[in-house]
Amino acid sequence: MSFNPETLKFDANGLIPAIAQEEATGEVLMMAWMNADAVARTLDSGRVTYWSRSRQSFWVKGESSGHVQELVEMRVDCDRDCLLVLVRQKGPACHTNRRSCFYTAIRDGEETEIMAPLTES
Repeated sequence: MSFNPETLKFDANGLIPAIAQEEATGEVLMMAWMNADAVARTLDSGRVTYWSRSRQSFWVKGESSGHVQELVEMRVDCDRDCLLVLVRQKGPACHTNRRSCFYTAIRDGEETEIMAPLTES
């Protein structure tokens, strides 16, 4: 069965959430948005491409930072309204220079930073 992107369920703005996960470790790295063209560009190029809502433009992960996400596999959830992109992440995934955007835990009602920014070596 060939993939038909028209079967995906995009929101009213034409976007679908995409969760990036490191394929080697299962670590959840980030969540961003894709539109139909970003999905197609990602599948065609093998470089994960998102849609920036603030800039209203495509955003190829790592294009300016060098922190590239190489696509290993794209998965569609059961409702077809969310994507999981398994990636090989080079460098930090978060713009705060952390490995993951999910660096704050809520423990006993308190926010706790569980991941420091990476240092340059």
